[in-house]
Amino acid sequence: MKIFYTIILIALVLLALASGLVKVMLVQVEVDFYGPYGFSNPILIAFGILQLLGAILMALPKTRRLGAVLVAITFLVSAVVLMVAGNVMMAAVTLVFVMLLGVIVKQTRDTVVD
Repeated sequence: MKIFYTIILIALVLLALASGLVKVMLVQVEVDFYGPYGFSNPILIAFGILQLLGAILMALPKTRRLGAVLVAITFLVSAVVLMVAGNVMMAAVTLVFVMLLGVIVKQTRDTVVD
C-alpha cells in the first residue's frame, strides 16, 4: 500500500505542476479553452499559481494534506469547466484525479499544524 500511495502522490504532484505551469505560461490552448468561461489571463495565471502552490505543498510531508485539498479544488473547477464545455470524458478523468487526491488527504497522517 505504501508503494501505491507513493506512486499516486508523485503522479499527482507532477500532474498539478504541469497543469499549473501551462496556465502560468499562458499556453494558447489553455487561454483558448478557459477564456470563454470567464478566465482572463490574470485569472488563469492566478489559477495556475494555485495549482503550483498546491503541488509544492503536496510534496512536503507537513503540508501534504493542505496541498492535496488545494489541488483538488482547482481540479474540481477544471472538471466543471470541462463539463460545461461538453467534454464529459475529460471531466470524468479529472474527477478520478480528484478522488485520488482524496486518497492522499485520507492517508496523510501529517497535520498542517504541529
